[in-house]
Amino acid sequence: MANNRIELDNVFIEALPVLNKLNSAGFEAYFVGGSVRDALLNHEVNDVDIATSAFPNEVKKLFKKTIDVGIEHGTVLVLSGEHSYEITTFRTESTYQDFRRPDSVTFVRSLKEDLKRRDFTINALAMDGDGVIHDYFNGKEDLNSRLIKAVGIPDERFNEDALRMLRATRFAAQLDFEIDRHTTEAIKKHAALLSHIAIERIQIEFIKMLLGKSKNKGLLYFIKTNLYAYCPGLDKQGLEGLISIEKPFENEIQIWVSYLMCSTLMPTEVRGFLRSWKLSNKNIQDIETVYMTAHERLHKQISKETIYKVGKRLSLETENVLALLKYDSNRRLVEKFYNDLPIYSKKDLAISGKDLLKLTDQKAGIWLGDLLDRVEQAVLDQEIENDYSQILKWITANQLIPKQK
Repeated sequence: MANNRIELDNVFIEALPVLNKLNSAGFEAYFVGGSVRDALLNHEVNDVDIATSAFPNEVKKLFKKTIDVGIEHGTVLVLSGEHSYEITTFRTESTYQDFRRPDSVTFVRSLKEDLKRRDFTINALAMDGDGVIHDYFNGKEDLNSRLIKAVGIPDERFNEDALRMLRATRFAAQLDFEIDRHTTEAIKKHAALLSHIAIERIQIEFIKMLLGKSKNKGLLYFIKTNLYAYCPGLDKQGLEGLISIEKPFENEIQIWVSYLMCSTLMPTEVRGFLRSWKLSNKNIQDIETVYMTAHERLHKQISKETIYKVGKRLSLETENVLALLKYDSNRRLVEKFYNDLPIYSKKDLAISGKDLLKLTDQKAGIWLGDLLDRVEQAVLDQEIENDYSQILKWITANQLIPKQK
């Protein structure tokens, strides 16, 4: 990173026509933020953001296909070929009443003024179409030092947007960077401001932090700065339990179940805790299922009955969590038991409720569900084969059908 120019990779090259069109019209335009940071770190760059001296109405006049995605804050989405790019006008911001969004923005023509409002020096970087880096706040130096440092005065940056404090811990986890001492002290000082941020936004950053390759680095700052105290229901014991897990998490289910297994929460408190994080009902259901199955597995061997009830995906996830927590686990046995199951759900039965109704004068009722449950269990226990005639013979032999036609 010693040179001030880097070779553009394909993601930037594909966006050059947009940048060049702005330049040709007499405006400044640069790639900014995370894409520039990642390019300097030789990380994969997935998408790019563009900042320009052109005002939103000027951007819209230049391009045929645009969408107003955040025009009040200066952002226009430009459709170019198969790609779309967010183009944001250089801007300065007013005071922040809600510790998240500015009351108003003022469009400016200065790149430096725009970069001044960014969160961290490593994100306050810009690059032109020739690959030349524009760095007003020593962001490249901090990248070399593997340091996360607030732009300007940390107190001001975190009062503007309190979510930046959590983003600092997330970047520490994702990049394996340290957080600058003054920035860390400011986070600790202003940690309570996190309570002003919507839990949905906190949840996204929290999960990204824990999915980071160096999650423990982020977690240690998260605990040290007391940010965790302003997140719903988190306790230090549960978080320290996550630190003891050496391997990285693969998904959100593993994160939440591992935390629950390490925390002081009672099983009866789990659903309320998960709801307080505004997780989807489907996510909550999956997390609860894996959590309860993992608890069961601490005292019982893997069983075909549980695998049938829980399903292959969540049964394997249970074993993954147990492995992370260094309990006995056996994915192979789950795979074997699952593959040996005669059916995978009641829908796989060779006989249906409609078939059974044809054999009796009775109307559908509780008896029909009970009978299908018994058939399902008999097939699972391999008492009978999953075959229409075999099942019918078994039902008749056990006199399980009500009054015949």
